[in-house]
Amino acid sequence: QVQLVESGGGLVQAGGSLRVSCAASGSIFSINAMGWYRQAPGKQRELVAAIRSGGTTNYADSVKGRFTISRDNAKNTVYLQMNSLKPEDTAVYYCNAEVRYYDYSTTYHSHWGQGTQVTVSS
Repeated sequence: QVQLVESGGGLVQAGGSLRVSCAASGSIFSINAMGWYRQAPGKQRELVAAIRSGGTTNYADSVKGRFTISRDNAKNTVYLQMNSLKPEDTAVYYCNAEVRYYDYSTTYHSHWGQGTQVTVSS
């Protein structure tokens, strides 16, 4: 009922920039937090950045000062601007959204996108 579609990944040289986007669609009354996670080969999935509906953000220490998360609530879309990329940023990046389906429900459901590959060459 809810789909998250990511776009914008790719291959970039170290020091370069990329922007990934994630658009949510389907049975959506409102979205609380939206976030970006990443998973590198052989490692656990980790939080990169998150943003609440009011705009409050938090970042992993490893990306602070280099990545910026933003969202367009009207479009149910979240963005991650990644600057000064490093080879260790190479991973599959996943979008997550906490979705409330109906106005009469107070429950938020967690949804994931399919992931987009970001590869940073040295």
